[in-house]
Amino acid sequence: MAQLKIENLHVEIEGKKILKGVDLVVNENEIHAIMGPNGNGKSTLLSAIMGHPRYEITEGSVMIDDINVLELEVDERSKLGLFLGMQYPQEVSGVTNSDFMKSAMNARRDSPIGLFEFVKSMETGVERLKMKEDLAHRFLNEGFSGGEKKRNEILQMILLEPRFAMLDEIDSGLDIDALGLVARVLKEEQDKRKMGLIIVSHYERFFELIRPTHTHVMMDGKIVLSSDASLVTKIDQDGYDWIDAKPAETEKEYKQRIALESCAIRDRVGK
Repeated sequence: MAQLKIENLHVEIEGKKILKGVDLVVNENEIHAIMGPNGNGKSTLLSAIMGHPRYEITEGSVMIDDINVLELEVDERSKLGLFLGMQYPQEVSGVTNSDFMKSAMNARRDSPIGLFEFVKSMETGVERLKMKEDLAHRFLNEGFSGGEKKRNEILQMILLEPRFAMLDEIDSGLDIDALGLVARVLKEEQDKRKMGLIIVSHYERFFELIRPTHTHVMMDGKIVLSSDASLVTKIDQDGYDWIDAKPAETEKEYKQRIALESCAIRDRVGK
C-alpha cells in the first residue's frame, strides 16, 4: 500500500515561520480534508510538499514509501506520483493546452505517448468534465474563466494519473453544477486508481459530495484536530472558535469530548 508520510514539517518564508511541525499520514485510497482559518498554513503545506522554491523547509521529512520527497526536484516528485492542483492556475501565453498536457505526460513516461492515444485520452477527459471542445487549441488558462481553470487542473490530474493528488481550493470558482461534476469525477478517479487525496477547502458542500475519510484542522501552522467527516459539519455549524490551537487530539479523543459535551447539553435542557 502506497503511503505519503509527513513528519515534523517546519517551513519558513523569508525567515517567517509558517509551518511549525506538521505530522500527517495519507494512505492510498484515502481522502483527507484540511480545513482551518485563512493564513494558517494550508496552502503552504501543499506547495512545500510539491517543491515550490519560495518555501524553505527547515526541519522534517516527507516520504512516499521509503523515498524522501524533499531530496527530489519538482519534476522528480511528479514522476514519483505527486500532483498539485493549484488554487490560482497560471496563464501561459504561446503554449497550447494540448502541448502542455502532452509534454507533462511525456515527462513521466519512458517513451513518448502516441498521438492517437493522447488525443483519445484528452478528448475523453474533456468530455467527462464537460469542457469546451476548442480547449486543446487555446493557450494554457489564457482567457479561461475561474471554473474552466479549475476543471483544467482536474483534467491534468486525470491525464497524469498521480498516486497522491493535493488539491488547493479546487472548488472555488465552480458553480453548483460544476461542483457536483468535479466531485463525481474525483471520486471516479480515486475509486479507479486507489489514489490518495489531500483537499484544502472551506466549504462543507464540496466535502459533502466528496465524503472525506479523514478531516484535519490547521491553526498556527500545526494540525490541531483530526477526525472523520463529521468534523466538517461541526465546523460549518460552529466555526473554529471552539478549537484550541494545541497539539492535535486523536479521533477517539475528539469523539469522546463531543459526546461528553452533547450529554452536558442534554442534561441542561432536561433541567
